Amino acid sequence: MAGATILILNGPNLNLLGVREPETYGRDTLADIEEACMERGSVLGLTVDFRQTNTEGQLVEWIQEARENADGIVINPAGYTTTSVAILDALLAAELPIIEVHLSNIHRREAFRHDSLVSRAATGVICGLGAQGYLLALEAMARLLEADND
Repeated sequence: MAGATILILNGPNLNLLGVREPETYGRDTLADIEEACMERGSVLGLTVDFRQTNTEGQLVEWIQEARENADGIVINPAGYTTTSVAILDALLAAELPIIEVHLSNIHRREAFRHDSLVSRAATGVICGLGAQGYLLALEAMARLLEADND
């Protein structure tokens, strides 16, 4: 859907990408990922609104705003993936297509990372593909929105 707005939300500690555990999360910085998303969004005819916060309440507020201001949400909830019922509830209330993204494969990591609360609201989940996961999420979102318009 040309002109659709996609809100890309990033949770806690993702502002440290490129320096924090690069063997797990890669060497791309969040700014690198944002730039790549803006470029891919432009090619796909999407408007990308890219944000990061370390605060759970801020994520909830942005998700609530998305009900009125966005056509879809791509979210990397980071440390809130397995703990935040508030983010899950906000995503369910958003009534938008949602794609959950993780840089690492959460299923190959510690057992506590395997059960994502956010996945219960997500249309789809992409994990383990590093920064490319965000670009794949944008492509998938464009197709989802196009299919909804047909």
